[in-house]
Amino acid sequence: MVRLRASLATRAEAVEHAIDRLLAPVRGGEARLIDAMRYATLGGGKRLRGYLVAEVASMFRVDEAGAYRAAASVEMLHAYSLVHDDLPAMDDDDLRRGQPSTHRKFDEATAILAGDALQTMSFGILADPATHPDAGVRIDLVTTLAAASGAAGMVGGQMIDMEGEGRSLSLEEVARLHALKTGCLIRYSAEAGAILGQAAPDVRARIAAYGRDLGAAFQVADDVLDATASAEELGKTAGKDEAAGKSTYVALLGVEGAAREARRIAAQAEAHLDIFGSEADRLRDLVNYVVERRN
Repeated sequence: MVRLRASLATRAEAVEHAIDRLLAPVRGGEARLIDAMRYATLGGGKRLRGYLVAEVASMFRVDEAGAYRAAASVEMLHAYSLVHDDLPAMDDDDLRRGQPSTHRKFDEATAILAGDALQTMSFGILADPATHPDAGVRIDLVTTLAAASGAAGMVGGQMIDMEGEGRSLSLEEVARLHALKTGCLIRYSAEAGAILGQAAPDVRARIAAYGRDLGAAFQVADDVLDATASAEELGKTAGKDEAAGKSTYVALLGVEGAAREARRIAAQAEAHLDIFGSEADRLRDLVNYVVERRN
């Protein structure tokens, strides 16, 4: 785990630098918007999605500059989703990463615009030749991210989540909700590294399956954390799911049952990496990290 923490810190710093360069401060009427975008993306977070892009890309000997551009892109899209998720019309949360949410730091209108701009910028970065010289690779990145983040992915999952408040969902329904809301973007993040590396279809499918199961394990562990960790540990409001009357793995399986389910899915994720040998050791460590973390 020490090896992974060092790798996470190194790649998080590189992703942070990439975002800082791509989203430089400006003067003029749009300066407040850029400030809000920078506030939402810089200075915190696990950078799990960006890490996956860069780490998988390194397995395929991808140019680091392009890989970190793609990593910055997915972190921007993730940040947009969090900015909108925290709004009063959605989850109505005043705390994110231990700091006031973007709409609390600025205002609701600015937060909405910042999220909109982060989303469009994430696709613009992928479409730029600086990310990869092959136009086919860039198109693949754009279309795969669009599928993972739209109505059939992250946004669709958010809609199901909102519709499920105060209702009793089955375990299968909760699994699908989380597969869309959280899992699709984590799966994309792993797959993006393989796309950048122009991996063979069967190899890319293994990486995508790993990302899918890693995302599922992450979300089950997140449900456990929401029920057991403090706001100080989480850096966001604790106990939100129970207060909102949401169906979760913890509500359906109990804390211990949910923890066992996270470990089961984690083992499944690791199995997809067998063909990669020691090159995938940090990805294996990441599986254990997501189920053992406390924030």
